[in-house]
Amino acid sequence: MKKNENDEITLDETSQNNPFAENIETEEENTNEPTSEEVKEESDNDVEKIKKDFENLNNQYLRLAADFDNYRKRQAQERESLINYGKTEVLSKLLEVLDNFDRAQTALKESDDANCVKEAFDVLYKQITDSLEKLGLTLIETVGKEFDPNIHDAVMQTPSTEYPDQTIIAELQKGYKLGDKVLRPALVNVATN
Repeated sequence: MKKNENDEITLDETSQNNPFAENIETEEENTNEPTSEEVKEESDNDVEKIKKDFENLNNQYLRLAADFDNYRKRQAQERESLINYGKTEVLSKLLEVLDNFDRAQTALKESDDANCVKEAFDVLYKQITDSLEKLGLTLIETVGKEFDPNIHDAVMQTPSTEYPDQTIIAELQKGYKLGDKVLRPALVNVATN
C-alpha cells in the first residue's frame, strides 16, 4: 500500500482498498449509545407505567375489599333473618298451645273435679308434643334398646341377668333430636352382666 517511503497513506485510500471498512463504519453507527436524555425519558416512561399498574392493582384491591365487606354484611343479615324466621315459626306453633293453657286455666277455676284437670292436662300435653313434632323434634327411644353413647347418657348401671349386656332398662330423663342433631341425650339406666 505504500507507494514510496515518503508518501503517507491516507484514511481514504485505506478505506477504498479495505474490504472490512464498510463493516467498521456500520458498526460505529450501530454502537451509538443512547443519550442521557433518552435514558431519562425511558426511565420516566417506566416509572409512569409502574405507577399506573400500581393504581390499577390498588383500585382492584379496594373494590374486592368492599365487595367482600358487603358480602359479609349480607351473610350476617341473611343469617339473622333465618334465625328470626325460625323463631317466628316455633312461636306461632306454640301460641296455639298457650291459648289452650289460658282456656284450661279459666275452665279449671270453676271445677273441682280431678278427672277434668287430668283430661285438660293430657290434651294440652298432646297438643304441645304434636306442635313440636311438626317442627322436627323427635323423642329418642330408650327402654329395651341397646345403649348408644351418641344419643344416650348412662347415669346408672344395674347388674341384671334379665336383660342382655348394655341394654337400657330405665329412662330417667327423655332425650330429643332435631333431625340428626341431638338436642339433649336421654339419661338412662343400663344393664350390665
